[in-house]
Amino acid sequence: PISFKALQHARSPLALRSPGQRQAALCRAASRTRCRVASPLSASRAFSGEMNAARWLSLLLAAPPTLGFYLPGVAPHEYLDGEAVEIKVNQLSSPRTHLPFDYYALPHCRPETLESKAENLGEVLHGSKIQNSPFALQMGKTAFRVLCRVELTAHDAAVFGARIAQDYRVQMIMDNLPAATRTLTEQPDGIALTTYERGYPLGFLGSPEFPGTFPSAPYVNNHLRLIIKYHQEPDLFQGSRIVGFEVEALSVAHRYEGEWRGVATKLATVPLSPDLPPQPVRAEHRCRRRQGGGSAAGGCEVIFTYEVTWEESPVRWASRWDLYLYMGDDQVHWISLVNSLAVVLLLTGVVAMIMARTLRRDLNRYNSLSDVADEREELLEESGWKLVHADVLRPPPRPLLLSVSVGTGVQLLCMSFISIACALLGFLSPANRGGLLTATLLLFVLMGVPAGYGASRTFKSLRGVEWRALTLLTATAYPAAIFVVFTLLNLALWSHGSTGAVPAGTFVALLAMWFCVSLPLVFVGAFLGFKRPLPAPPTRTNEIPRQIPPQGWFLGRAVTMAVGGVLPFGAVFIELFFIMT
Repeated sequence: PISFKALQHARSPLALRSPGQRQAALCRAASRTRCRVASPLSASRAFSGEMNAARWLSLLLAAPPTLGFYLPGVAPHEYLDGEAVEIKVNQLSSPRTHLPFDYYALPHCRPETLESKAENLGEVLHGSKIQNSPFALQMGKTAFRVLCRVELTAHDAAVFGARIAQDYRVQMIMDNLPAATRTLTEQPDGIALTTYERGYPLGFLGSPEFPGTFPSAPYVNNHLRLIIKYHQEPDLFQGSRIVGFEVEALSVAHRYEGEWRGVATKLATVPLSPDLPPQPVRAEHRCRRRQGGGSAAGGCEVIFTYEVTWEESPVRWASRWDLYLYMGDDQVHWISLVNSLAVVLLLTGVVAMIMARTLRRDLNRYNSLSDVADEREELLEESGWKLVHADVLRPPPRPLLLSVSVGTGVQLLCMSFISIACALLGFLSPANRGGLLTATLLLFVLMGVPAGYGASRTFKSLRGVEWRALTLLTATAYPAAIFVVFTLLNLALWSHGSTGAVPAGTFVALLAMWFCVSLPLVFVGAFLGFKRPLPAPPTRTNEIPRQIPPQGWFLGRAVTMAVGGVLPFGAVFIELFFIMT
């Protein structure tokens, strides 16, 4: 270090010297016995490098502050007054059957040209099928329009009735925002809680609660009231941003006088009133019969209409997904579930820490091999697990299966941690449909290196030599079992005509990811694991296994497995039951 006085002594001539001379002067000023002075050329280069760094730093500090906004996967769109707003239809889904169907599998109104949106891998596996719709909306323009008239056949009426009885809901999308239905739920304390559900119900079954309906008769919701909420900030952007998309589905038996003239037909049921009868789907339930007659068990004539209402909202665009993430009464169960998992993990960690410290202390004492007679007698008096400390690292009967299981577990663990980290950082936004499933699949494939490394290290420590069989089984054993189950489920979905059935092209893509990416990466990880030497074992292993006396039935394998899993199972099962139902 250079003292302040020495620096003052060498300060005046610094401005008149070259970089090399300045360095020599500073070295002499520090009163050093040995000074290495660089050449003038190297000193000039160092000085120019310092000047460039200082110049870039000054430019960085002089940069004006800016405001930025980014949501992974989507960017805000500002709609001008009167600009067209597109509505897309996704699928028909049910919480009872879990079989998604195409929206146009039922006789809904179709656009002139049907177009499908490009979908990612996660959307395809989830069963999404996003297509355009005949709904025509303009920003800020309130309207009431007639979509079309559908004359149901007996088969169409039967399919409509079956889907309504199975509680199917219609999923729609506007500005990358799914449609939601607002419901009011009265709590036991008398407070009304507002909750939202995705999509809107396809219809309902008649009951005494609904006047003018037949019991258990299906009625279709043929009128949609679209409530679109928008947000405006003239100081930040021009136009309006859509922050809410609510749908109120109604069933109205529309009537008209004279002949049908398409969308220009004047309906006698407009304006709508609460006393209008609902729209059934079967002719025996007193509906307007389709032209041409037909049997009494035939279908009805259904007129689909919709109206648009625009409401200004104080919700910002970045917070518009908060509405869909609110879970209402189920939120209590989620909190209880997380609390139970936290308690289980805490108890497991405490027990593991205590056991690890005890084992480490005892193993160090056993490995010391003391010659003192008193200590040897004390060692012989030990009981329990301490008698088998020299047998715990003995290879198990099936080391190959254990190593494969460890490798696959490492692969799943790395995939889970990275997926959770990406979700916490905001890279897996809910606005990016299918992003989470796509990310987990890609991460599982890319985590082949940790899988092969973990399996090979375990297999090598168990004195295994069949490295080829280990690598192939690590890359194919568990994925093959899951792929077989996946194929059988896909065949069942395909037989029901569900959109959840994976097409052949996606099957080929999954196989290519498996054999062309995951398998080579597992070989790379296994090569690295076998190449690295093993650490010294914490304890020696006896050549002759110790004989274990017969144990009671309560110490058998089945009982210990059940007792070990009853704690987390009991903590999670009840909460999962409430969530899944």
